[in-house]
Amino acid sequence: MPLPAPFRVFSPPSSASAASPAGAQRALLYGRRSPLAGALLFFSIGAVSAAVACRTGCAISHRRLPFLGARGLSSTRMESASTTVPSIVVYVTVPSREAGKKLSQSIIIEKLAACVNIVPGIESVYWWEGKVHSDAEQLLIIKTRESLLDALTAHVKANHEYDVPEVIALPITGGNTKYLEWLKNSTRDN
Repeated sequence: MPLPAPFRVFSPPSSASAASPAGAQRALLYGRRSPLAGALLFFSIGAVSAAVACRTGCAISHRRLPFLGARGLSSTRMESASTTVPSIVVYVTVPSREAGKKLSQSIIIEKLAACVNIVPGIESVYWWEGKVHSDAEQLLIIKTRESLLDALTAHVKANHEYDVPEVIALPITGGNTKYLEWLKNSTRDN
């Protein structure tokens, strides 16, 4: 069965055509081109992927690429690291920067999180009391231990202006080992 046109260039000629001198020359040419073409394809895909990743900030830009001489970050998987603990990122929205700073500081003082980022300028569109609302808010991005989620949620509910504050947790499945160790050492056990 013949190969589709794009793949014919890289396939060796049939044995019938290899019997002629032109066929033998073609076999030699194809024999040399195929590995070279494969190597060029491999490196060009890797280079394009790395360039796109560096431009977009995707995780691939941080992977170790020894054949290109790139340096990777020291990273770990959460379940296999004995110096870290299962960790999470928690999202909480607040109505103002002042409310965000006050809540963030109380979370850090109580050692319920290692770090809280305050992201200004978000707009939340949501359904509440039978109609659609749209409000300017701030987003708190909280990094903490998974074991502290219940205590953190209780703290947010007790110190938040909203009747039903957003508290959403996402798992951290890996990352910079030194950062994850710092997260563990900067939070209380439970």
